[in-house]
Amino acid sequence: MDSITLPMILSGPIVRRAEPDQLTIWIATSKSYQIHAKVFRTTSGKDSNSFDYHIIQTKCETKMIRMGKQLFIHLIQLSPYRDTFPTDTLLGYNIYFKRGSELQDLSSIGLLSKDNPHSITYGSLNYPSIFLNSSANSCNVLYGSCRKPHGEDEDTLSIADILLEKEYNNFLVRPSSLFLMGDQIYADDVSDPLFPVISKLSEELIGAREPLELLDGQLKSEPFCTALNQVNGRQYIMENFCQLTSSHTSNHLMKFGEYAAMYLLSWSPQLWETAEEYALFEQYDECLKKNQIYFVFPKEEKYAKEHKNEEFRLNNRYTEQQEALISFQHSLYRIRRLLANTPTYMMFDDHDITDDWNVSSRWKENVKSSALGSHVVANGLSAYWAFQGWGNAPQSYDDKFLWMMKTYFKMLSIGKINTYQEVWKNTLWDFDSWHFVAPTNPQALFLDTRTQREYRIEPRPAKFGQLIEESVWAPQLISQKGWERITRSLYASKWKSGSPLIIVSATPLYGLGLIETFLHDYVYPLKVLGVNVHTKFDFEAWKYNGKGFTEFLQQVAAWNPARCIILSGDVHYASAVTAAVSFKNGQELTINQFTSSPLKNMSFRGLWGTLMKQIMALNSLKRKNNQIYRVCTPSYYIKEVNEGNISNSYLWMDIVNYKTLENNSIMETNNNLGFLMVRRTTIKNFLLNHHHIFIQP
Repeated sequence: MDSITLPMILSGPIVRRAEPDQLTIWIATSKSYQIHAKVFRTTSGKDSNSFDYHIIQTKCETKMIRMGKQLFIHLIQLSPYRDTFPTDTLLGYNIYFKRGSELQDLSSIGLLSKDNPHSITYGSLNYPSIFLNSSANSCNVLYGSCRKPHGEDEDTLSIADILLEKEYNNFLVRPSSLFLMGDQIYADDVSDPLFPVISKLSEELIGAREPLELLDGQLKSEPFCTALNQVNGRQYIMENFCQLTSSHTSNHLMKFGEYAAMYLLSWSPQLWETAEEYALFEQYDECLKKNQIYFVFPKEEKYAKEHKNEEFRLNNRYTEQQEALISFQHSLYRIRRLLANTPTYMMFDDHDITDDWNVSSRWKENVKSSALGSHVVANGLSAYWAFQGWGNAPQSYDDKFLWMMKTYFKMLSIGKINTYQEVWKNTLWDFDSWHFVAPTNPQALFLDTRTQREYRIEPRPAKFGQLIEESVWAPQLISQKGWERITRSLYASKWKSGSPLIIVSATPLYGLGLIETFLHDYVYPLKVLGVNVHTKFDFEAWKYNGKGFTEFLQQVAAWNPARCIILSGDVHYASAVTAAVSFKNGQELTINQFTSSPLKNMSFRGLWGTLMKQIMALNSLKRKNNQIYRVCTPSYYIKEVNEGNISNSYLWMDIVNYKTLENNSIMETNNNLGFLMVRRTTIKNFLLNHHHIFIQP
């Protein structure tokens, strides 16, 4: 393949951590640039459609990590020389790029032009804008999760851009933050048409082929050395060499460059334009002629019928996914503008790395003991750090961490992964500070519910009909030591007990009971016993581990927030729940939980979808307009009870109310984006989609 000239900007700019004493902007480029930025105070001009700009004297520090031959990640940190950045007004910014005698800015490369229909500015503004909210008790927050390029229906995240387009200068409505709460990419579920594009872009970005065969010599032999780079060719490799358990690993991301390409393709249109310019997207028949598609049943006489059926199925899948990608690609101009104008905070869930990530101690041990599997997870974590984590909380990653990343990726760019690979891999597997506190108002605590888990080693009895077996217990999503680290981080952020607090947990604390019970009692035991069971739902709900659920409540009660709001995603439906919790010692806690999912990945199709819809319907009838009383016994068993039949033998009790949504149900299964408006005395929650974007302030 001829060399590809990548665009100057690969993705961004994206506004990340934003607070009065520092603004952080992330951007990815294909070449090394000296980068600095300027910040402007924006005021109304002579008429309602004009603005004046006053430069704010700032100190600019840009940190750069070279992660490949044509992949440079920059974090621009801007601090005012005097006082703080002004709040409750628009701040504009421009970014300047210097390389030798070449000097460019966002304007000269066309991103600010009024003649460009894909400009990253709103209305008559000359620059992308940031709004810092000063109120300690009110905010407007967009939140969502689960965004898959070939997911069904429209990309709902683009609705946020439509909202800002209308309300960019209306601070009563304009969102001051965007929370992406997991599954920003689907590393384990890559569409067939996108896989060859990612493979080609991966090597262009990194500059050298990542030699995975050095980690597992089986990749040197057939059929694996060929299947590794074919569409639909990785299922056996991922399951047997990497010990991963996702049901969609046939195109699973493995190399760092592949993870990087997926992020770049998910957030910005630039690489899509490059892919079209160089005709990287191919039709199914073209891939077939070039031997780029892997078939389980080879084209041999004895497998003629099976091969024909498989080819028919893959052809249909390829075509369907191709069509789904079209709307996603078109939405990316809006997504780019949204991210350039809205402080954005992100936390991983499983699909950012791989489905079932750390689902059990056995899973973790099996993958970690696999040289190839542990390397794939480390690649996923490196990409998470570079594209998500670093901008969330730059102070969480010290000079030693940055040096480690620079050193490893310098070696990778010349095709060497063994020199420093173990140090790099172990650092990422053992890292315990992915959680962070966002400087929003109220402050938002983002929990890491994936890497800080605790597992019970004693067996769990399970019964399937007449068969009696021993299974394993569902994981405790955050260990006691994990909670201790989180508490230290919370208080170090200057949050004070008695202040309001938003907690972001990728997995909802309060799910929909009948679904959770069905999965926990009938499906989860089969999965952990090794039965190949797949659903559209994850099994890692807080409810599945009563001790973990209890420690969550006890920890929040110990912090004693004036108001506790939990935002969640993950489950592919939206809901709103209020819970009044009473502890045995007389302490009380009120929780408002809002869940938004998916942004683009509707899941209720096929047999499982039909079954889950029926369970949801039953759930709605049982819970709609009803109060649900529950208690947790001293053995951490959570059970529903009648209002007048509550004994004194409990650790805590709660009264749960599921709120009716705009569709007159307690859940929404279509693609949706949450919009939370918090005020001193009220909370309003909206679910936005392509049919509803009107907001009442």
